Amino acid sequence: MSILDKCYNFTEARKAMALGYYPYFREISSKQDTEVICNGKKMLMMGSNSYLGLTTHPKVIEAGVQALKKYGSGCAGSRFLNGTLDLHLQLEIELARLVGKEAALAYPTGYQANLGCISAMVAKNEFIVIDKYDHASIIDGCMLSDGTMVRYNHNDMASLERCLQKIDGKAALIVVDGIFSMEGDIANLPEIAVLAKKHNANLMVDEAHSLGVLGDKGAGAAAHFGLTKETDFIMGTFSKSLASVGGFIAADEPLIHYLKHKSRALIFSASLPPSSTASVLAAIKIMEEEPERIARLWENTNYMMAEFKAMGYDTGTSCTPVIPLHVGDMMHAFNMWARLGEEGVFINPIIPPAVPPSSCLIRCSFMATHTRAQLDMALDKFRMIGKELKII
Repeated sequence: MSILDKCYNFTEARKAMALGYYPYFREISSKQDTEVICNGKKMLMMGSNSYLGLTTHPKVIEAGVQALKKYGSGCAGSRFLNGTLDLHLQLEIELARLVGKEAALAYPTGYQANLGCISAMVAKNEFIVIDKYDHASIIDGCMLSDGTMVRYNHNDMASLERCLQKIDGKAALIVVDGIFSMEGDIANLPEIAVLAKKHNANLMVDEAHSLGVLGDKGAGAAAHFGLTKETDFIMGTFSKSLASVGGFIAADEPLIHYLKHKSRALIFSASLPPSSTASVLAAIKIMEEEPERIARLWENTNYMMAEFKAMGYDTGTSCTPVIPLHVGDMMHAFNMWARLGEEGVFINPIIPPAVPPSSCLIRCSFMATHTRAQLDMALDKFRMIGKELKII
């Protein structure tokens, strides 16, 4: 027996490759825009999380270039030691202001932000209460903590209350996605906040997919519902609306001070590169100065949602720019992915273990910069292929 045996015996992905049904690690050789070059072919991008279309904005690119020239390519150390730049501090001030908190702390990735916050905050004999559809980074943060993870049914407030009743009297942190990354629905934050207060639990909202999408000037779900004060921790990423890479936690200053000295994911990771940091600063400024981008994002979202429903697609509970098309079993998902790819449309098939075997879906996500002509071209393909595969 060897720990390497599992690697040599792992054949599922190679079987899919041989059959032509392997949708992962596709090679993109262009900017992440509404159109990309994928495996040498021009495709209409409908599977990106660049909701505001800022990854190609000249000001975002120029900010990164100038920071690269001034600071070099990296910080060669962690924030804790030699890796804190004035740019990092400036970004944290802007992030805290954006989401309405006293302070913020930037991490190299959004994944590390969730790991770093949850694992540092929840100790032995304390509880983390999460939605069953929360992102993997939240689940992994729970597993790294010394606390006990409790899961409630998706957006089910009765299920959440039952979980909280079982642990009444114990310290607990509720962690929930603002917008759920596969389903495209929004967390019921108003009721979650009420239950958190009733059961003396704290609240953390992952704004990865809601930053730049919901709230005043794109501040996220907590701001959208007027619950910034009731939300103890606001987490966000830079790799979606903010056009770069990284993540952050925003909270009251004492909480951020604690994380600076206790969050292993921060202390033992190299800090965010200067070019990425500067690009995020530029993206925040553009997002706030050009609110019409968010308006266009929602125009495109509402248009596509109405058209998909009119065709007969099942979009589930989605009400955001993440629109899943529920197609049934795995072969339906793979066949639709393959046919759309042949027709020049880039989408993402979602299969087990991300979803149950009979609930596979095509995940579409839309951008403020998609033109109506691009959307209509995609709709023609979705209509043709949906009928061809008898999905609609």
